[in-house]
Amino acid sequence: MNLRIFENEDGKFDRSLLDVGGAALVISNFTLYGDARKGNRPNFSGAARPDSAQELYECFVTLLKCQGVEVQTGRFAAQMNVRVENDGPVTLILDF
Repeated sequence: MNLRIFENEDGKFDRSLLDVGGAALVISNFTLYGDARKGNRPNFSGAARPDSAQELYECFVTLLKCQGVEVQTGRFAAQMNVRVENDGPVTLILDF
């Protein structure tokens, strides 16, 4: 929520979700952590175990809500079809 990923008047990434009054759609998706550096089949060994992952997911949602962010969620570990409209030419991969 504090990551500065929205542009200011000068086109610089200088505004956070809180700054712009944005909302969040939080959907669990372990496949985003597929590591394909060693070949053509992704390795998911770096992904959290399901019980830990669900706890992290729910904690993240709670943190956003506690800051007043409107949050919509998917259902953890469910098969979902999600339509996304990407606004802009930027895709970020964050690894903490």
